[in-house]
Amino acid sequence: MSRVLNDRPGVAPETRQAVLTALDVLGYERPARLRKRSAGLVGLVVPELENPIFPAFAQVIESTLAQSGFTPVLCTQTPGGVTEDEYVEMLLDRQVSGIVFVSGLHADTAASHDRYRALIGRPLPVVMINGYVPGIAAPFVSCDDRESAELAVAHLVALGHRRIGLITGPDRFVPVQRKVAGWRSAMTRLAGVAEADLDPLAELSLFGVEGGEAAAGRLLDRGVTGIVCGSDLMALGAIRAARQRGLSVPGELSVVGYDDSPLMAFTDPPLTTVRQPVAAMAVAAVRALVDEINGHPAPHSEYLFRPELVVRGSTAVVRPASPVAGKASGRQRPALPAVAVPA
Repeated sequence: MSRVLNDRPGVAPETRQAVLTALDVLGYERPARLRKRSAGLVGLVVPELENPIFPAFAQVIESTLAQSGFTPVLCTQTPGGVTEDEYVEMLLDRQVSGIVFVSGLHADTAASHDRYRALIGRPLPVVMINGYVPGIAAPFVSCDDRESAELAVAHLVALGHRRIGLITGPDRFVPVQRKVAGWRSAMTRLAGVAEADLDPLAELSLFGVEGGEAAAGRLLDRGVTGIVCGSDLMALGAIRAARQRGLSVPGELSVVGYDDSPLMAFTDPPLTTVRQPVAAMAVAAVRALVDEINGHPAPHSEYLFRPELVVRGSTAVVRPASPVAGKASGRQRPALPAVAVPA
């Protein structure tokens, strides 16, 4: 570190930049001789870091910004803490060159989006990840949430499941609305379930382990054999709910997560999930922002990135319902309606 701070030779460019980025993120001032190296500050506003997918996004975005010569300023929201708008005011006071928003208020259909129009009108370049607002003149980068739900349902249907529940967050969020639409479409098309029979199989809850656990309990009471979840943390909650009832995963319940956040390959069982292409999305967002800053505006539209199904140990072929097994586990599965199974 001393060689970097004293601007001495013999330090790899990546190492030098990593040290400088660490100083910036931790709030330390760079030595005067090194400040000229930054092309400007860029704000990065992310939700709380309890969900490991958000640190994953932050790490790639910060690294990519640093490689482009910009200094990232990380703003992390916590419940009851500094709001997105307050962070934006702080960033404007620091004269940032642009802002990247990850899963912010742009994903919330109940929020006013005039805040983003005001930023663009300054003008200040912004890029938004995972969320979309029609009519906002900015690049949007999203994972295809509709396709992610369809991939999960198709995987469970291939394993013989037909009564497949959905657990995700509040329906005011754009990614949630898209996941619900994808799940409903796949359930009618692939599982042969009538549209009118889908509502009892969907549970909108709070994001997080606790929300997933509560929602899974309600779905288990309705006899589901598989659950598609809106996040990996919700999936871990669903597994906990099953085990508290004496049910095995994947023996008696198959669970699919979403994100493929770090360490999901090492859970018990390793989690089958739908992977967001975090690196590709983050790099695309930074490149779009840097182009905007440099006066070469990126097209103001939404860029959808394809998710990927990652099959691990939390899903398996459905077991035939057994009255004896149902009594042993303390659960009776209701009789399923006759459905037409696609060839």
